[in-house]
Amino acid sequence: MFDLLVFREKLKTFFGKYDRLIIPAVKFIVVFSALTMINRNIGYMKGLKNPVTAALISLICCLMPYGGICWVTAGFLLMHIFAVSPEMTLITAIFLLVTALLYYGFQPGDSYLLILTPMMFAFRIPYVIPLLVGLGGKLVSVVPVSCGIVLYYIFSYIKQNAAPLTHDATVDITQKYVQMVNGIITNKTMLLMIVAFAITLIVVFIVRNLSINYSWVIAIISGIVAMLTVILAGDFFYDISIQIIPLLTGVFISAAVAAVYHFFVFNVDYSRTEYTQFEDDDYYYYVKAVPKISVSARDVRVQKINPRKNQKRTAEEPDSK
Repeated sequence: MFDLLVFREKLKTFFGKYDRLIIPAVKFIVVFSALTMINRNIGYMKGLKNPVTAALISLICCLMPYGGICWVTAGFLLMHIFAVSPEMTLITAIFLLVTALLYYGFQPGDSYLLILTPMMFAFRIPYVIPLLVGLGGKLVSVVPVSCGIVLYYIFSYIKQNAAPLTHDATVDITQKYVQMVNGIITNKTMLLMIVAFAITLIVVFIVRNLSINYSWVIAIISGIVAMLTVILAGDFFYDISIQIIPLLTGVFISAAVAAVYHFFVFNVDYSRTEYTQFEDDDYYYYVKAVPKISVSARDVRVQKINPRKNQKRTAEEPDSK
């Protein structure tokens, strides 16, 4: 345990020293992964499928704020969708524009969730999103997480219906729009995931802010229980096909990631908790102080002793007698 704490402190020191290089590198990796995911799932525009193109766009995005990265990624996505269906492009563009106007104009710091949520779905561990956001984010972050879920299922809808969307010219344009909107909005699995993620995020956020010992650990466990309860209830009552083994595997991996996040971000020693109180002219204050666990690396000095050299020096010393 001590070695892990030392590693954590070294990692924090390293990040604080080289954050100007680490943050752009992380942005590059995230954007490149997102563009690669888009290319693999709905990469219908040949000019954008080249990995070099994705790398160049990611290189530009690593110097941009998260809001700008979202706009660039959205443009990349819309160009791929346009190669399949201009109508679907319009629907997706309206959804992104409404999301931007209603939320990101006031809370731009959570823009990365709109990218990370579909990525975690693609990596089969989407359940880590509500756990981590509940631990380290805000309650209003439910909005970008929900929008990210909708984006993922838009990907899935386009991928499953690419041929009809491209070649179905016999259907009336109005009817075509209605079919597309219904195909997305009436997706029971998408609605279940939105509800499950929202409830999980809210539960984790509320529990981790309680003034109780091991609140973060209890929050992670409570979030997992809430998530499994909602998903399994939806599977039972609404006849939604949920594969149990992938679900449990994804939840287990997500819990492990949340535990690692807890170790690096909120590692405290509840055995040394202190309670104090003070007052001013208007209020009495009752404070619970829980110290953080911080250690420093052992300062080990090794002194080498050469016995042969000491024996030689002793032999060369003159006899005092």
